[in-house]
Amino acid sequence: MTLHDTLSQLELARSLDLPSREAMLRRDRSVQVFWADNRELLVDAWTEWGAERGADIVLDDSLIHPPLRDAVTAAWADPSTESTVADLIDEPAPGVFSFQFFDPERLADLRGELEAMWDAGIPMRPPYGIVLNRKGAMLDLRSDGSLAAPSFQAFYRLLMDTYMRPISRLLFPEITGYDAQTFGFSINDRPETDTSIRPHTDASSVTLNLNVNVPGEEFTGSTVDFLDPASNRVTPLSFEPGTAMLHRGTVPHTAQPNTSGERTNLVLWLFGESGNIPPGWVDGADVDARTRWSTLTEPQGMYTPF
Repeated sequence: MTLHDTLSQLELARSLDLPSREAMLRRDRSVQVFWADNRELLVDAWTEWGAERGADIVLDDSLIHPPLRDAVTAAWADPSTESTVADLIDEPAPGVFSFQFFDPERLADLRGELEAMWDAGIPMRPPYGIVLNRKGAMLDLRSDGSLAAPSFQAFYRLLMDTYMRPISRLLFPEITGYDAQTFGFSINDRPETDTSIRPHTDASSVTLNLNVNVPGEEFTGSTVDFLDPASNRVTPLSFEPGTAMLHRGTVPHTAQPNTSGERTNLVLWLFGESGNIPPGWVDGADVDARTRWSTLTEPQGMYTPF
């Protein structure tokens, strides 16, 4: 019997040698092989880690801002009440919506669980281009090297299926039918790490950007600047603890460099089968409330954008 045979899956995962940052940025074939070869080991390690950690804090809808949670719960029970959800949402830039998503009083609990996962010692694949971010991770279980802790995956599905999809359909009816597939990643902006993200659009029908800074965890810079193609006007927006920005993936935007402190966010995408998004000429589709507040039966495909 070798030492390898006596180690648990968690210990084996923690002993893996990660590919180099340079290899990950180049997207070398060896990096793809590393994640593919260790996929089952990493999932098992996360399950073992979760069992050891227990559940002092449950990741559930108690972490959602109470007015939003109550309005969404009511809309699921009676879709005709969905205007109460819309009343909680502002539009600070054309086609960009902002609202309080997480309960600021519970953010410390959420961040504590996330920090424990980021510090678990289990290899996670960071989003391409922001490899220096310790808290950068793939969130969707279909992504190689994802944050596969069972407790987090259940919470991720809650965010996507109970909140993001119906709210997105309410604000952008044309995404309906292009929103069954999910994707997500986390990012952490600090002055000493990867800095700004160039102007870009997302390969999504709709993007939900969720801040998970706790109250008092301040930062400067790190605004998200949105371009309105119709007026060529740029609107810089900043996050408050637990707030969300929701926009079509086709809206051009850029993240400015962080100049002090840290900004930590979860970025969630919805899109259709094989990455399909609504055609550019589709707008204002006629979708009834009951369709918006309905559970999808379409299975998740295996496509991931990156």
